[in-house]
Amino acid sequence: MSPPARDLPLPVVLAGARGHGDWHLRNIRRLQDEGLVRLAGICELTPLTDAELDGQVQQSADFGALLDSTRAAIAVICTPIPTHTDLALTAAGKGVHLLLEKPPAPSYAEFRRMADGVAAAGVACQIGFQSLGSHAVPAVRELIAGGAIGRVLGIGGAGAWARDEAYYRRAPWAGKRRLNGVDVVDGVLTNPLAHAVATALALDGATRAEDVAGIETELLRANDIESDDTSCVRVTTAGGRVTVAATLCAERPDEPYVVVHGSAGRITFWYKQDRVLVQRSGHGPEETAFGRTDLLENLVAHLTDGTDLLVTPESTGAFMKVVEAIRQAPDPRALPEDSWTRVPGENRRVVRGVDGLVAAAADTLALYSELGAVWAPPKEVSTG
Repeated sequence: MSPPARDLPLPVVLAGARGHGDWHLRNIRRLQDEGLVRLAGICELTPLTDAELDGQVQQSADFGALLDSTRAAIAVICTPIPTHTDLALTAAGKGVHLLLEKPPAPSYAEFRRMADGVAAAGVACQIGFQSLGSHAVPAVRELIAGGAIGRVLGIGGAGAWARDEAYYRRAPWAGKRRLNGVDVVDGVLTNPLAHAVATALALDGATRAEDVAGIETELLRANDIESDDTSCVRVTTAGGRVTVAATLCAERPDEPYVVVHGSAGRITFWYKQDRVLVQRSGHGPEETAFGRTDLLENLVAHLTDGTDLLVTPESTGAFMKVVEAIRQAPDPRALPEDSWTRVPGENRRVVRGVDGLVAAAADTLALYSELGAVWAPPKEVSTG
C-alpha cells in the first residue's frame, strides 16, 4: 500500500552532510532546482559553515527536534553505520519517509529492528544502493531470462580500488569492526564496495534473506586497521553462486564490475558507469550505455504518484546476510609484510598481484585461497 500523495516540493532533512553526505547535499539541491524537494534542514554535530552550506537552512544536532521544526516529509540519513537504525526509527516514529545510506545496518539483528520498525510505522524506506537504480539492472535480468547467454553458471564481482591511509583516519569508526562495544563492520565488501555485492545478488535474483543458502568469506587486511581491506565472499543462493572479490589496495585501480557467466556467453556490467557488454556465441560484442533513476527522485515519485520503490529494505535482506556472515567471521588476517608495499608519494598500501586475483575470482567464482594466494590459506575460510 502506497503512502498518501504529497504536494511538491517535499521538505527534506539531511542527516550527515559531510564526507559522502556532501554528494547527497548536492543531489538534494539538484532536485530542489527541479521543484521536487526543498532542503529544510541539516543535522550535524558541528554545523556547516556558510561556505559549506551556500544558503540559509535550519541546522541542529538534535535529529528528532529538527524533523519536528521543519515538518520534514523525507529524511536522508548518511551518518556513521552504527547510528542508522536508531535514526531511521526516530524518523519513522514521526511519520517521516527515508532514504537510508548503505549499508543499512551493521548486523542482521539491527537490520531487522530497523526494517520491522519502519514497516510498522507505515513509512516508505529506500536503501541507498544507487547502482540498483541503473536501468541496466532490469535490462541484464531480461537478457538472462531470455536465454541470451544460455544457462547461467554463476555471477562474479570484481572491485580493485585504492584508498590511502588517511581514508582510515577520516572518522573514529573508519576501518573498524567494532567501536566502544558496538558493531561497525566497515570492511571493503560491506561499505566502499558494497555495491558490487548488492548488484551481483540483484542480477542473480537473490535479494531477500531467504534466498541465501550459504556464505563463505575470506577477510584480510594490508592496512593497519581492525577491519578488512582485501576480501572475497562466495554466496550460495537459491538459484546459483555469486562470488565477489574486492580490495582497497589495488596496484592499478579500475572500475568495479559484475559479470554474469553463461553456457553460451557472458554479460559484464560496470555498475558505476551503467555500461553493459554482452559477449555471446554467434554474435559480435555488443556494448550499451544505460540511464539511471536517482533513488531520492524515485522516493519522491513513490510519495507523490505511487511509483514502486527501487530498493526496499526487504530487497537488501540477502546483502545483509552477507554483512552478518562477515560480522561473525574471525577477525581479518593481517597480510604478511612482504606481500604488500607502499606507493611512493601516495601514502597507500598495495598488495602485490591482487588486481589479477580479484579479476580471476570474478572470472572463475573461486576464492583467493582456491586461486593459490599464499596469504589466504584454506583455513581462513569461514562459512556463515
